[in-house]
Amino acid sequence: MNLLKMEELKNKILGLINKQAPKIPSMGFSDANYHFNEASTLSINSKTVSEANRPADQDILESIEAAYFSLDENYDICRFELSKLSENLEYDQILRDSKTLTQQYQVVSKKVLQLILEHQSSCNEEFQHVLKVLEKVKETLDLCKRSRNELSIVKREYQESLLVMANYRKRKLAQNLLDNLKMIKNLYNFDKRLQVLLNEGDYVGAILELQRCQKIAYKYRHFTCVAALTYKLQETMENTDSQLDKALAQTCLHFDGEYFSKLQEAFKLLDKSQSSVIDNLHVHYITAIYNQSFNIVQSYVSSPDILISSDTTGKNPYKTLCQSVPQDLFIPCLIDLCKVLFKIVLSYHQLVGWYNNQDNDYIIEGNNSDHEQKFEREKLEHNLMKIWDDVQRKVSSLLLNVDLGRYKFDQFVQVLSVIHRLIQVGDEFCMSKSDELLESIRKQSINYFKNYHSARLDELRIFFENEMWELCPVKSSFTILKLQEFKPLRSLLKNFKFRSQLSAQIVIPHSTGSNDCCSSTHSQDGSSIYGNYFVRHSSHGTPFDAGLDETVIDEDILADENDASGYFSEESEDESEEIKRDSEDETSKNSPKEKKDKHAHRAPILTNTTLSVLRQMGKYLQMSRLLRPISYKIIMCMNELFYYYLYAVHTFFASDLTVTSNSLYTPQLHTTLKKISDNMILHNPNETGMEDDRVLRPYLSPIVDLTKSEQLHGLSERIVAVESLVYLASQYQALQEFMEYLIPQSNKYMLDQFFQQDVACAVDLRKPVYMAVCSQAFDLRQILIMMSKINWEVKDVMSEHNNYVDILLREVQFFTLRLEKIALRIPIPGCVYKSLWENVAHIITHTLVQGFAEAKKCSNGGRALMQLDFTQFLSMFEKMAGMKPVPHKAYVENYVRAYYLPEHELEKWIKEHNEYSTKHFLGLISCVCQNNKKTRQRLIQMIDEMEKNNFTER
Repeated sequence: MNLLKMEELKNKILGLINKQAPKIPSMGFSDANYHFNEASTLSINSKTVSEANRPADQDILESIEAAYFSLDENYDICRFELSKLSENLEYDQILRDSKTLTQQYQVVSKKVLQLILEHQSSCNEEFQHVLKVLEKVKETLDLCKRSRNELSIVKREYQESLLVMANYRKRKLAQNLLDNLKMIKNLYNFDKRLQVLLNEGDYVGAILELQRCQKIAYKYRHFTCVAALTYKLQETMENTDSQLDKALAQTCLHFDGEYFSKLQEAFKLLDKSQSSVIDNLHVHYITAIYNQSFNIVQSYVSSPDILISSDTTGKNPYKTLCQSVPQDLFIPCLIDLCKVLFKIVLSYHQLVGWYNNQDNDYIIEGNNSDHEQKFEREKLEHNLMKIWDDVQRKVSSLLLNVDLGRYKFDQFVQVLSVIHRLIQVGDEFCMSKSDELLESIRKQSINYFKNYHSARLDELRIFFENEMWELCPVKSSFTILKLQEFKPLRSLLKNFKFRSQLSAQIVIPHSTGSNDCCSSTHSQDGSSIYGNYFVRHSSHGTPFDAGLDETVIDEDILADENDASGYFSEESEDESEEIKRDSEDETSKNSPKEKKDKHAHRAPILTNTTLSVLRQMGKYLQMSRLLRPISYKIIMCMNELFYYYLYAVHTFFASDLTVTSNSLYTPQLHTTLKKISDNMILHNPNETGMEDDRVLRPYLSPIVDLTKSEQLHGLSERIVAVESLVYLASQYQALQEFMEYLIPQSNKYMLDQFFQQDVACAVDLRKPVYMAVCSQAFDLRQILIMMSKINWEVKDVMSEHNNYVDILLREVQFFTLRLEKIALRIPIPGCVYKSLWENVAHIITHTLVQGFAEAKKCSNGGRALMQLDFTQFLSMFEKMAGMKPVPHKAYVENYVRAYYLPEHELEKWIKEHNEYSTKHFLGLISCVCQNNKKTRQRLIQMIDEMEKNNFTER
């Protein structure tokens, strides 16, 4: 039925399209049926209407009322027109309305036909498409019929097989659903697995697991629950990144190469560049330095309100904490701060080493180019200095906010040792000179050392004024290295060539290479190996754990009662064969014909004051080693200790010298004493001022008696004083190379001058001090009186010497006996014996010449008597003194021989021998020229001119 209707519709449309001359359809009226006048009738046919009076088509279309365009199928348009008629119908009005409707109808029909003609081709195309659709629909209908027929056949014959297929389909759907549920369950259990991996430190596994879950979640995003889980996985990824960054921050305190490699692999999975990782590391290290420093200092601050007040005032909280550290807790705080900062620096040092390792799998297998790797290493090395500068600032801030002037020396040296070792760490870490640390410790040290040195000089003055100048019994094996103050310097001092007494007392091991300290394997702080802190403490400990707060050990330097013979023993059990052999070789070289002195001793002669000065030397050297910027000032102050000791010994024991002679003082000794007196000694306490660095003149203790003749006017005290000074000078000389190493090269010439002039003249003090004893041990006035009573104008040569010679020899014998008694109390070295007898010979020979010069007249027999007296004296004196030849023997002999000179040769002899005084010359002239007044006057005038010239020169 439907097909028939479709065919009919098709035929009608084709008939409409195939019309060649379409015409307007007729409305069923004919113009012939109407006959109206032109003026009074209206035509409803458009052809009969005058073209002049007919409106335009467009106006007609617009004049059509809207009711005609209604889409309602039930709308009655006829009723609409009838409703417009009035109750009184008018024929003309009806005709006019009819005409209007006719025009509208014609225009609409014309317009519709026009539109149909314009779209005729499109209509044909659409019609063809409709035909194709009809064909498809027909084919589909046939297929459906066949399918239904076949299904009906299958239903009848294969019903059971279809049930199996339906159940299999349901099974597959159920399995897919179960797999999806399991996957969703695994996704929701991912957080637990992720936390386990993160807690185990397996960041690579955690990130891989997270990325795998993200891929799965994306695959199953069509599930509503999985779509919500995607956001949670993203948050978990961000949290994992944050936790990985925290793990990276933990490497700042302890670096583990294997652990760090895992972190790098994890960052690689997160597509983070090495440059960004290095930047993060630098930030973490700076943060770690600040946080750890803050926590360490805060742990030593007792008041919790300090941070609150600092926040309100806007001050630096770390600096405020440093200012609040108690004085008694500063050193432990400093050590702990250096320990934790060293761990951070060590971690960064190991980090740089890890990056510089070319065998590192991460760098080799990575995609970074050589340029990028070089850039990363340069950035790491550049950050070395930044990190060390931050370390310096933290330590300097703590150091500058403490008053070190209140600390004891051991505490101050401990602070210096910590800072010095930290500076060495910086040198090894980034070759930094640590200028900020040096400047901080320099500021703190200048004031401390100034006050410290002034106090030590005052303390030394008190020692001098209370010193009994008795022998301090020390063991025969005593060296300054056994003093507690030299303990930190022992390993370093063994790298220098020790001279003088120290080299004869201790075996010094030398390295196989250069003996220079700079090339030795010892660090300046006494460690066995210079630097290498990062190697020695790579796994445990820090350089600040040991050697900084060691307990003071008991010194074993004093001799026991059983060891008293050590002063006189010729050998010491503590000395090695090499030392003995070297000592013997040196002795034989210096005096090959000299026999071994029976009074030779090994233990040094020193006093309690000497020990105090030696201890201070150790302290000053420690500070010089640790305070290189002011090391020269410290060394010069240490030299002032020697100056003060030299001045005190001279003032105490040479001021009672009863004879005057220029030969007693060498030029070096005279210059040094004058320099000390002018520049260092304050003679009047009322003249001191605030800026006066001089020290008061010391005074000898009243208990020390230098007037007793039976004790040789305090000879034992004088020997102890002078020989302790000589020993002190030898220790300075032994430390000369080490002191030169500590000071800058530009100041070396000042130190050389100190040793060549000031230290070397210490032995020259023996002569004036021992001469003070010798000049008082003999009654020289009595001898001169006796000699003045002798008649030298004898004719015959006497066979016996004069009586004054026996008296003089008897006094020499008394001197010998008293000297032996003193030798029982204290050891007297051979050099002291020699100096004493030289002074005795000097003063006796001078006295003899003085007595000979008193003679107004002298004959040849008298001259022979003079020679006889002197020869007799010499023979006995040589036996008593054990000296041959007797010193100054020629002084007397030349003077006696001058009596035999002719008058014309006497003038030449006087000019050549200026060792004699004017009185001696006058006495000689009066005897030789007693019969020639003119010659005598001429020679006297010459002597006066010589004396004037000598005075002008002086």
